[in-house]
Amino acid sequence: MIEEKKDSAADNSRRGFIKNTAIAAAAFMIVPRYVLGGKGFLAPSDRLTVAGVGVGGKGESNLNNIYKGGKADIAFLCDVDDRRAAVSVKNFPKAKYYKDYREMLDKEAKNIDGVVVSTPDHNHAMIAMAAMQLGKAVYVEKPLAHDIYEARQLTEAANRYRVVTQMGNQGASGDGVRQLRDWCDDGVIGKVQTVYCWTDRPIWPQGIAWPSTGGAVPKELDWDLWLGSAPNKAYIEKLVPFNWRGWWDYGTGAIGDMGCHLVEPPFSVLGLSTPTDVQCSVGSIYVDEFKRGIFPDSCPPSSHVIMTFEKTKKTKGDLQIHWMDGGIKPARPEELGANESFGTNGVLFEGTKGKMMCDVYGSNPRLLPLSRNNEVHTKQRAERVKGGVDGHYWQWVEAAIAGYGKIQLSSPFDIAGPLTETLLIANLAIRGTEVQKAKASGTGFDYPGRDIKLLWDKQNLRVTNFDEVNQYVKREYRKGWSLGV
Repeated sequence: MIEEKKDSAADNSRRGFIKNTAIAAAAFMIVPRYVLGGKGFLAPSDRLTVAGVGVGGKGESNLNNIYKGGKADIAFLCDVDDRRAAVSVKNFPKAKYYKDYREMLDKEAKNIDGVVVSTPDHNHAMIAMAAMQLGKAVYVEKPLAHDIYEARQLTEAANRYRVVTQMGNQGASGDGVRQLRDWCDDGVIGKVQTVYCWTDRPIWPQGIAWPSTGGAVPKELDWDLWLGSAPNKAYIEKLVPFNWRGWWDYGTGAIGDMGCHLVEPPFSVLGLSTPTDVQCSVGSIYVDEFKRGIFPDSCPPSSHVIMTFEKTKKTKGDLQIHWMDGGIKPARPEELGANESFGTNGVLFEGTKGKMMCDVYGSNPRLLPLSRNNEVHTKQRAERVKGGVDGHYWQWVEAAIAGYGKIQLSSPFDIAGPLTETLLIANLAIRGTEVQKAKASGTGFDYPGRDIKLLWDKQNLRVTNFDEVNQYVKREYRKGWSLGV
């Protein structure tokens, strides 16, 4: 990603380009409906021309799943690491390849209908925003953004630019979460009182110091472009392509990685908004006798966060969701048999008349005790998505072809934005546990964020009773990079 020119003339030129291209792109979308020939062929207006940004790993699977739906052409590939892009380049040999998403959008905007963003978390928002400003449909891998401010800006931009959006939490389109909704709507478990979500993540290093020695940047990797909006730091081994998740500059920890898959079921089933308050405890690393390690650059090895949500029609009063990661799990439900699996990743709903649970992505929904699943029969109320989890990708393609507002999606930014905000509010509590204040005695430190409940002001995007964590609501981008708002 070539650093942006800083003179006002370049800025004005870019703004003019975006405006003119958006107008041109709107006209370009109107394609004559002619038959290409033979059964099974689709007119150009019934196909979506897609560009992928970040096309290795999850980006590779995202593009493959979108292509398998049969109505999308993968025409452009963009990645800062040629090694990671190699499989996608092989899979889509006709696609034009770029390293800098800005260059790709500048040169190819008129030829692109939708953009799939599958980069590390810290660059999601600015890529998605640039695409939306050009009137492009966007599919953004979870979590939607790295910061709360970014998530709110993307949500508002989706409505402002009237573009089709979807976040990559594919379980939101699965049958499982819809079965849970049917049970809840039919009152099978009564009013929900408490929800527990847990994961075995992190499965990457966390709770560690930033390495003191770096390494040689691989020739295939453009390190400056990979850093993007993040602070300028020397390259270190094993950060790319996976372990960045455990560092606050790039990732959002276990809850950012898995919360969109595990908190989504209660969020959608119960009709929740962002929490009113959060509190947490985190696992500790001791580096010597009675000496706790303080590693503010890295997410902790484990955490337990309690988020409070206002009452809805389906809850008994205000609701608490307990998030647990690092292998921490809630007490085993007494209704579950001794040899019946509780799962390494799961969600448990506790209601006034019973309990229900599911695995990651909302899969394998079941009532407790398991014998109830043979006894309870409810009417299917929630409409299923064709293709289920795989249909999450195809739904986005269909909606983008149909046009803004024509097809209801499972995780548009109106839903994905508040869900992402919720997870990042939880991260404020987690990061708050590392805030140090020098003791009045002049010897040692206090940690005032470890034993309090953070009160959240949704309107103004700030914690009202512990200002020290508000610095993480909106981070400073590296010079030369911008969200574009």
